Amino acid sequence: MNRFIELENCYGAHNYHPLEVVLTRGEGVYVWDVDGKQYIDMMSAYSAINHGHCHPRLLKVLTEQAQRLAVGSRAYYTDKLGLFLQKACELTGQERALPMNSGAEAVETAIKAARKWAYTVKGVAAEQAEIIACEGNFHGRTTTIVGMSSEPQYKSGFGPFSGGFQRVPYGDAQALEAAITPNTAAFLIEPIQGEGGIVIPPVGYLKACADICRKHNVLLIADEIQTGLGRTGKLLACEHENVKPDGLILGKALGGGFLPVSLFLAKKEVMDVFTPGDHGSTFGGNALAAAVGFEALNILVEEKLIERSAELGAYMLEKLKAIKSPIVSQVRGRGLFIGLVIDPAKATARSICLKLLELGVLSKETHETVVRLAPPLIITKKQLDEVLDKIGQALN
Repeated sequence: MNRFIELENCYGAHNYHPLEVVLTRGEGVYVWDVDGKQYIDMMSAYSAINHGHCHPRLLKVLTEQAQRLAVGSRAYYTDKLGLFLQKACELTGQERALPMNSGAEAVETAIKAARKWAYTVKGVAAEQAEIIACEGNFHGRTTTIVGMSSEPQYKSGFGPFSGGFQRVPYGDAQALEAAITPNTAAFLIEPIQGEGGIVIPPVGYLKACADICRKHNVLLIADEIQTGLGRTGKLLACEHENVKPDGLILGKALGGGFLPVSLFLAKKEVMDVFTPGDHGSTFGGNALAAAVGFEALNILVEEKLIERSAELGAYMLEKLKAIKSPIVSQVRGRGLFIGLVIDPAKATARSICLKLLELGVLSKETHETVVRLAPPLIITKKQLDEVLDKIGQALN
């Protein structure tokens, strides 16, 4: 095991701080290291593995499509992309979809769409469009996106930044309304802040923000890269407050755990600002990605993974809150998207993750104080009970 770690440390950039386990195989909710030890995956690659590792239906589609056509570029049509876009639009209630690869690329697409919409539809003066984001946001790692971050490490040494962003406190709808100006194009928000520590805003907040945006002719764009596709017990986390955003960003689980697939979806008025040559991606919307994304969406519905997330998430929250430990200051979450908040005076979140690693459970800390628990949505109640027992051991 040490040899593989040494190779990564020697030849790789040191931009991650992984737990010291070397994975070699995955199936369902389980992964195995190079020494043959089995672990239950409670991270799901930051929600990219909602379907579990190597889901057989997805593996079959991936293999068959790879043998036919993988990448042809958007210079031509394929027999896969239209079906994928149709499925995504019908499930989410959006009218148009633009395919990209990574979540960050889809966020960049949303930013470009919002700005051009502001100039061509809303009538904002050239180069004056503003986008409002939230304190504690995480939308990706590009220089444009980190320019709107409130996390100093994400920005330190990477400027100058492009500007055009404001930030308001998360969970404060009045602060949003106060920040809106005639130049405001969009409000970009995570319905639950994942990287921020599984932070859930007050009940009614998202609905209030949607009403404010509508009142002021501002686009509401929901970043559901982590929270979407069943993670919170609904197809989209926005559905918990019956909110339909003007723009929607999906990624991670859209690729079924096999390859990067992302989408920016929006109403026609927003998406139609793009004309040929405005925006694109060599790999975005390739036939392989479209085939896998189409099947990933089918599986979520047909195998009732969304309902499973709602049911088992409520069960897991109840059981975690029943664990009495002085180390835990709060348990918060929705669906199978849960954070254990660790009292920094008593322990670090990483120390808990390391103990869980010893016990055969994979998790990861967020901002040093939160243990993220987000298993594949295929997990069973029996498997969850096993994890809950080990969490109790790690805490006590």
